[in-house]
Amino acid sequence: MARIFGYVDGFNVYHAIDDANRAVRGARSHLKWLNLFSLLQEFTDPAVHSIDAVKFFTAYPTWNKEKTERHKNYTRALECAGVTIIEGQFKPKTCFCKNCRTNYKAREEKESDVNIAMHLINDAHLDRFDQAFLVTNDSDLLGPVRLLRNTFDDKQIKVIAPPFRRHSKELWAAADKRGQILEEHMERNLLPETANDGSGRVLFRRPDDYRP
Repeated sequence: MARIFGYVDGFNVYHAIDDANRAVRGARSHLKWLNLFSLLQEFTDPAVHSIDAVKFFTAYPTWNKEKTERHKNYTRALECAGVTIIEGQFKPKTCFCKNCRTNYKAREEKESDVNIAMHLINDAHLDRFDQAFLVTNDSDLLGPVRLLRNTFDDKQIKVIAPPFRRHSKELWAAADKRGQILEEHMERNLLPETANDGSGRVLFRRPDDYRP
């Protein structure tokens, strides 16, 4: 049985879904309530593959309480589905507006690429998987993908492109195998509406605007 570890670039996937949702005026909002663990099983053969872990790399927008609570609600739901959450952070940066010719402050998600690379190589070094599933189209991860293939002869990596997005040609060329998340995959793999612990405490609840 081949052991599989999944590595999901959280904001890469989220923005792919969010952009597609805006294009249809909110008709795809429910796809944000995505069960990433069961989703990756769409790319396996249960007779020969075992998904032993799925890691979700993300960060919380701490300056916005509402968005932070919504995102924490989702990550709690993912944890209940067996997904491990790996946190990065947002950092301020100065941007330049070409139209008004002035600088402005913005925030940029940091650490996810580095965290993915570290976990990917460390898990391979510790022989935790036979095949890695990397869900992203961020070519910044080309280096770790090449390093994995060049260093670990007994490991394979499958790069899976986020939904509604073109794949990264560089990543696909470097990978052993390739895949693409389709809308039908997501429709089949949504998280439950809610879940309680043994005492009846609500662990998470699907937002109303994420209803199918």
